[in-house]
Amino acid sequence: MNNSDLLKELRIDRSAPPPAPSRTGLWIGLGIAGAIIVLALIGWAVFGRDDAIEVKTAQVTALDSAGGSASVLDATGYVVARRMATVSAKITGKVREVLIEEGQRVEAGQIMATLDPVDADAQRDLAASQVAAARSQIGSVQAQLVEAEANAKRLEGLAKQQLVSKAQYDQAIAQRDALRAQLATAQRNAQVASGGLRIASQGVDNTIVRAPFSGVVIAKAAQPGEIVSPLSAGGGFTRTGIGTIVDMDSLEVEVDVSEAYIGRVQPKMPVEAVLNAYPDWRIPAEVIAIIPTADRAKATVKVRIALKSKDPRIVPDMGVRVSFLEEEKDKPATAQQQAAPRTQLPAAALRKDGEQDIVFVLREGKAERRAVRLGGNLGDDRQVLAGVSAGEQVIIEAPATLKDGDAARVAEGK
Repeated sequence: MNNSDLLKELRIDRSAPPPAPSRTGLWIGLGIAGAIIVLALIGWAVFGRDDAIEVKTAQVTALDSAGGSASVLDATGYVVARRMATVSAKITGKVREVLIEEGQRVEAGQIMATLDPVDADAQRDLAASQVAAARSQIGSVQAQLVEAEANAKRLEGLAKQQLVSKAQYDQAIAQRDALRAQLATAQRNAQVASGGLRIASQGVDNTIVRAPFSGVVIAKAAQPGEIVSPLSAGGGFTRTGIGTIVDMDSLEVEVDVSEAYIGRVQPKMPVEAVLNAYPDWRIPAEVIAIIPTADRAKATVKVRIALKSKDPRIVPDMGVRVSFLEEEKDKPATAQQQAAPRTQLPAAALRKDGEQDIVFVLREGKAERRAVRLGGNLGDDRQVLAGVSAGEQVIIEAPATLKDGDAARVAEGK
């Protein structure tokens, strides 16, 4: 290569297209913008979101100003019926029809079911035939007795005139007396046959099963075609009852009270009952009796409690919690207590701060610490004499880290 060729290579070719620009700066700019967006999202997540504590709340409710009763003892038990019967037939027989259903109300004497009366009807017809035969025999003997009495009377006159022998007269008297005895026997047989007819008729009536008292059917135990027997003679294939009825007016509560606390319970003592199915419904009640025996295994004494409210929602075997109440008669209320309305709140809202009872009230999105003065127990609630007002929302089951002034909000669905 000579010098002229080298000079040509150093010459700039202005007719060639310009080189493509570099994309490095573009990618750098996009990376910076993405980093800014990520940092903004992180900042919003850390500093911009709502950091309020989710809590559950309950409303403080007011107590009746006359309600000076405090709970001295709480117990659990069940609703029971004093009048409950599984109704069965008095005889063994096949069910022909069942006229009851669960939930149906029946009156005393109402027909619940009928059994097949074929055998009972046949027995009654036989007894009726025996009665008719006994009465027919009475008529035959009576006719013979009339003739015998007339013959004896006629021979009596002839014997006095010595026209017949004494033996003929005595024979007529004996025949008359024998017929009188036969008549008495026939009459007794007729009475026995009539008694048999009454029994057979009662057997027919026994094929009809009636309600012994007014109540509500809670169980239907038999179906048409099944055999029922009061003795369950057929084993597992024989029903022992038609159905079970309960007198809803006889419902009461039975609870087991520990021996250690039975001394606090007295007859006629006021009680407040709360059904597990309706926790917000407080039913007034009172103690009927303390059963004078203890359960050795559980160390408890059974207490019967009468419900003063009759309601269709109360059904047998419902779980119930009761609070035995005691009137505060010996301790007059101070002027401050009389002036301040009494309230109640759930026991789960209470916390201890040293020796002080406190609650947290949710107010304007913040937890406000309140010191409270407590009264007696009211089931799962506590009576509050001072510190909160009716209508305020208290935080229940508050976190241990909750402090006065912390932001809080009601959890959704609570």
